[in-house]
Amino acid sequence: MTARVKFSIGSAIIIVTMLSLAYVGFTQSKTYYHTLTELQTLQGSALHQRMRVSGNVRDGSIQHLAGRVDFVLEEQGKVLNVSYAGRDPLPDTFKGGAQALVEGKLMPDGRFVAEQVQAKCASKYQATPQQPGSTGSANTSSSNLAPSNSRLS
Repeated sequence: MTARVKFSIGSAIIIVTMLSLAYVGFTQSKTYYHTLTELQTLQGSALHQRMRVSGNVRDGSIQHLAGRVDFVLEEQGKVLNVSYAGRDPLPDTFKGGAQALVEGKLMPDGRFVAEQVQAKCASKYQATPQQPGSTGSANTSSSNLAPSNSRLS
């Protein structure tokens, strides 16, 4: 075998390996977004795909267990039991009533095993109540906005 043939075979092996790694990485990184209502209609291979689901965390449902955190997502009367066993700590904004986006897989028993959890921040600003003598127009300029945790006197 000549050096040129050996080089060609080595190059072909490297190219095939790189292409197969790229394909496997692409297929494993695909995630589909579904609502809680859509989860009940999924069938076949769609049930075993990696997916994202969002909803509101039910008040009082967060349970810190050994190695995982269990909670319930709810949306439009539908509920989903979620177990988070990821490595990252949960966000500070993750609490009862907060909106959350979970990413993972649906188990055959109907429980969702999340690898990632994101909590959506509540609005930091809200409109201040109208002061007596104001024009009553719906002005949303920055002068009418106050932090939601501020106290008005």
